[in-house]
Amino acid sequence: MRRFLPLLFCAPLICGTVSARAESVSVPVLVPLTGFLSLEGTSQRNGALLALKSPPAGITADAPVIDTGTSPEAAVTALERAAGGPVTAVVASMLGTQMLAMLPLAAEYKLPLVTVSGTASITEQGNPWVFRFFPGDAVTKEAHARYVVEELGKKRPALIYQTTAYGQSGKAHLEAAFKRLGADLVFEEGVDPTAKDLLPVLTKALAAKPDVLVLHLHSAPTALFIRQAAASGVPVPIVAGSAMHQPSTAALLEPAELKGVCAETAASPISGGSAEVEAFTAAYRAAFNAEPDAFALGQYDGTRMVLDAVKAGARSAEDVRKGLSTGTHQGLAMTYRSDGKGNMAHSAVIVCYDGASRVPAIAKRYDNVTGVVK
Repeated sequence: MRRFLPLLFCAPLICGTVSARAESVSVPVLVPLTGFLSLEGTSQRNGALLALKSPPAGITADAPVIDTGTSPEAAVTALERAAGGPVTAVVASMLGTQMLAMLPLAAEYKLPLVTVSGTASITEQGNPWVFRFFPGDAVTKEAHARYVVEELGKKRPALIYQTTAYGQSGKAHLEAAFKRLGADLVFEEGVDPTAKDLLPVLTKALAAKPDVLVLHLHSAPTALFIRQAAASGVPVPIVAGSAMHQPSTAALLEPAELKGVCAETAASPISGGSAEVEAFTAAYRAAFNAEPDAFALGQYDGTRMVLDAVKAGARSAEDVRKGLSTGTHQGLAMTYRSDGKGNMAHSAVIVCYDGASRVPAIAKRYDNVTGVVK
């Protein structure tokens, strides 16, 4: 179903009468709003819409929203529909399998795809039309593994990962990082994102006598695993993937269930850190009556870079692609610059919960992990 900006966004800059000299941009938002990735997809959508709510002076923005669900076919159909008119850039699904399916079509239609997908392989296809504004697994899993080994001093990690493309990508990077750090996995097992009971895999993992549980799961499975671990009195720490940092994930758990849980992510806007991030968080709350996460902030930053390219003179999708490929953008979460493959984000943080609040504290920053930003 094709959806358009809600009335909330019909401010004069977007929906009102504008000067004939105004530059008009169309940025379709094609994200999963239903299915197992609905929480993450909704955050992605909201970040894009918040950026498009107030484009630079002299620019008007149209942002039709299409729910891609979770199937690759639905994402391809959504991109085909969106490409029926003039398009400046596309906010593209964060689900790795959908991104991989959309890439050939983006190259055919010559449309920049701006995403916060963490799946490493989407920028390894030699496709010049994809731009990732969330640190990929080469960055986040490096931070994930380094925190476990260097900060917590753990050497016997057990890994539970998702059987999706996202899960497989994270698993591969974690395996390599732990091996390099001298902490080979004592247990690893993939679980389906629709699994209703994770106690069996938790029991098997603990039987391997790990000193830390490492998760790389989507939002709902992350919450389920942590709830069952808390109920079981698991004696070892849990360091989860980026899904855990989401306020919508934490909302599924009691603060006490989160005690001692940490997670990797690109940023944690609800944890504060700067006046600009706090202003973004306030605006997000006012617009959506919800708490922002790193997916929302990354997509906001990516969409603002597109708008800045238009402000600087980009008048076509090709112009935008060139601007994203060669430019540097000082975003709210970090400084963004392409590594030549479309990986724009190169920093990560670890956040941890104290058991008294659902708002985590930033425990460790890993800046410019890839060394791309000069």
